[in-house]
Amino acid sequence: MSDIEEIEETFDLLGDWEQRFQYLIELGERMAPMPAAEKTDESRVKPCMSTVHVLAFPDPGEGNRIVFHGDCDTAVIKGVVALLVDLLSGRTAREIREMDVDGLFKRLGLADELSPNRHVGIYAIVDKMKAQAEAAARSRVADTA
Repeated sequence: MSDIEEIEETFDLLGDWEQRFQYLIELGERMAPMPAAEKTDESRVKPCMSTVHVLAFPDPGEGNRIVFHGDCDTAVIKGVVALLVDLLSGRTAREIREMDVDGLFKRLGLADELSPNRHVGIYAIVDKMKAQAEAAARSRVADTA
């Protein structure tokens, strides 16, 4: 079972959106804190209504794999960030680029449950994470050249 299938199965088991939002809040609470030094203008996802930061960097022990840190000042969106950090960390830039995160959010119905502005913000988070993964992979190649 893929990570995306596991997420879909978990959301199906939770039933209603009140339970799903509570699950997202719990994910956010369990996410490792993002170091304050990483919360820069470059790591901020500016299209978000909330203050969201995500940062990708090469995993020092795993060759071409990428690791993410993230944080947010609102509980539900922090849970979405935690879900994305968990889903995308440990993958190559190519795997991240090819992952159908938009399709996952559509199948979960997440976009239907959030305001249009939050919907735009979530997709901006995904886009930033994908762009950062590409940049981190390029920097690793440049460092080894």
